[in-house]
Amino acid sequence: MRKFQVVSPYQPSGDQGEAIEKLSAGFLKGDRFQTLKGVTGSGKTFTMAKIIEKVQRPTLIISHNKTLSAQLFREFKSFFPNNAVEYFVSYYDYYQPEAYVPARDLYIEKDASINDEIDKLRLAATYSLMERRDVIVVATVSCIYGLGMPDLYKDMRVHIEKGEILDLRKFERDLASIQYQRNDMVLDRGNFRVRGDVIEVYPPYMETDTAYRIELDFDEVARISRFNVLNRATEEELDEMQFYPAKHFVVPHETLVSATERIQKELEERVETLQAAGKMIEAERLKTRTTYDIEMMKEMGYCSGIENYSGPISGRKTGEPPATLLHYFPDDFLCLIDEAHVTVPQIGAMYEGDRSRKQNLIDFGFRLPSALDNRPLKADEFWKKMNQVIYVTATPRVEEIKQSTQVVEQIIRPTGLLDPIIDVRPSEGQMEDIYKEVKARIEKGERSLILTLTKKMAEDLTDYLLGLNLKVKYIHSEIDTFERVEILKSLRVGEIDVLIGINLLREGIDLPEVSFIAILDADKIGFLRSTTSLIQIVGRAARNENGMVVMYADNLTPAIKETVSETKRRREIQQKYNEEHGITPHTVSKAVQDILVRQQANAEEEAEIELGVLKKSANLFDPKQRKKLIDALKKQMSDYADRLEYEQAAAVRDQIQEIERTYGGK
Repeated sequence: MRKFQVVSPYQPSGDQGEAIEKLSAGFLKGDRFQTLKGVTGSGKTFTMAKIIEKVQRPTLIISHNKTLSAQLFREFKSFFPNNAVEYFVSYYDYYQPEAYVPARDLYIEKDASINDEIDKLRLAATYSLMERRDVIVVATVSCIYGLGMPDLYKDMRVHIEKGEILDLRKFERDLASIQYQRNDMVLDRGNFRVRGDVIEVYPPYMETDTAYRIELDFDEVARISRFNVLNRATEEELDEMQFYPAKHFVVPHETLVSATERIQKELEERVETLQAAGKMIEAERLKTRTTYDIEMMKEMGYCSGIENYSGPISGRKTGEPPATLLHYFPDDFLCLIDEAHVTVPQIGAMYEGDRSRKQNLIDFGFRLPSALDNRPLKADEFWKKMNQVIYVTATPRVEEIKQSTQVVEQIIRPTGLLDPIIDVRPSEGQMEDIYKEVKARIEKGERSLILTLTKKMAEDLTDYLLGLNLKVKYIHSEIDTFERVEILKSLRVGEIDVLIGINLLREGIDLPEVSFIAILDADKIGFLRSTTSLIQIVGRAARNENGMVVMYADNLTPAIKETVSETKRRREIQQKYNEEHGITPHTVSKAVQDILVRQQANAEEEAEIELGVLKKSANLFDPKQRKKLIDALKKQMSDYADRLEYEQAAAVRDQIQEIERTYGGK
């Protein structure tokens, strides 16, 4: 078995070494819950990697959004180049769940667009977990949603070895039964082709462009080899090979047949119940829809929305949890929950939202009651599947601290940077004070952030500061993704000096040029001014040696007191370390491209999704919606032209002209 090995030019420094030793020892002695309380910039990701290397266990890392997960995936890929590091997030680029709105008698059909690349990565994750133990899977909370049953996934794999007598027709049927498609013209992921005595199979879960070639000598398997799909070059000779299913949801035919019998029985019982309640329309609707689905499953082995029948198909009892990614892990795995103060509550919230939507579909005859069994795990079901957990966050909640046998702090930054100075000032005269502070930063070539509580206040404050000849912009949820990235870039390169927003804590926003943060209404009670939020905000100024945070407040709330006290404590610890080791703090130096390239890529992906949604949902008879779609298409056309992709630009131009010709211009 390959061992986990961190490949990095760096060695643990500051209090990283102590955190690694304590948490690894706690895991190895059986502690179920521990917490790594690490401040911004202290190298938590490196510590996590070294813990994995120490404990040598398959590891699941859960984050609360795709952006942060993608960043962690890249970092762990670089730390563990010789091990399997996989990525498991929702594979939907766009997802509109099936729903019914009783107040408007409106049924919304499921609509989704699947990202094939992410689907491949999800399959690669389960494939690696089946084949080896040196596996790290970076996932979002989508890991608690239903997935194909691991036992079936493993049992249905097709095995072949050199020297065996192969029944070619049976082999083809076996591949088809695990969702591979025959295509003798083009060999693509999830396809196979047969050319004389040569069979080529391209599994969808391979990370590289790798497929397998099986050569027959009459009926005997004479040779098995792995080859590169692009240049056809042979990469390795093999004695045996096994092909895992091309989809997670695979079911043997006989299982599907018995499942349709269970579905038919449930349908009859539910129709009787609805009729007895006088719901004749709902009963007839359910009978028509479900009968059609049953016929499709019998004839095609599949139907639209088959996931709603996952309970009967898998033979689970009512209320039993579905199989998820967690069920693919061995019992002794390690789970690291990143940004636990956000991720853990998100895990607990998934089930109720899903259930309330499905209950309407059941009550009004769109789905059988068993549709409720196609769901995410409940919080208690999730924790039952957890073996040993390490929470990772700068601001753990009381719940995480109470659960943990030990809370290990990682406060020292290898760069020597201290937490910013915090000053609490009265709200009276705050605008004049902010202007003075911002001007002082501009003279030093540094930047400022201002946090407000409302969008209106952010916009009004921007207008006020623009009137004072400052270079200012604001960010809030109505600013589109592309523009948001450009604004951040403008701040970093000095095209603007001040950025105003409500919540500037989006993951991955590292702005080392920012040395001043103003928090307005710091004494207002609520989520945006809680201890956790304030400490996270303060951390945004911890990349600059001159970092300072001013809270404008007329009352010292408990959240303000705790934030000031905690920040002061951290400064003293870092200062002492710097003095003992002769470290002089310097502002973090990062090229603008280093930080924004990921955000730009995500912006492009999100913009494509937004445009796709707009195309499907826009009412072209409405001038406002028509104008919005045309503007979006013109921007896409311009982007294509800037990249010299003139054919695509021309195609978009034709779409615009067709809309204007049919529905009129703006």
